Amino acid sequence: MKRVLLLSPYKGDIEANVAYAWECVLDSLRRREAPWASHLFYTQIMNDSDPAQRSLGFQCEAAWLPVAQLLAVYTDLGISAGMAQTINRVSADPSLALPVELRSIR
Repeated sequence: MKRVLLLSPYKGDIEANVAYAWECVLDSLRRREAPWASHLFYTQIMNDSDPAQRSLGFQCEAAWLPVAQLLAVYTDLGISAGMAQTINRVSADPSLALPVELRSIR
């Protein structure tokens, strides 16, 4: 199975965005992938409004980048600032050699 780091929006309409993120996880599973959605999982136990905890969440996500085989960006709800930050990090670091795939499920 391919290890896939998923990106989708979190901020804004959090309830709708969390529901969408779970749809993205399910889509990835249906593709026979092993998905990881740090923005979905870490926000269940950390406060995304707390800058220190948000920063820790991004640090944890960054730790997954070297072992991921694909960055799947789910675009149905747009690309948030946090998503753009991760995409830019991947694009700027050639040592990651991580393909970025834009996906839509709606």
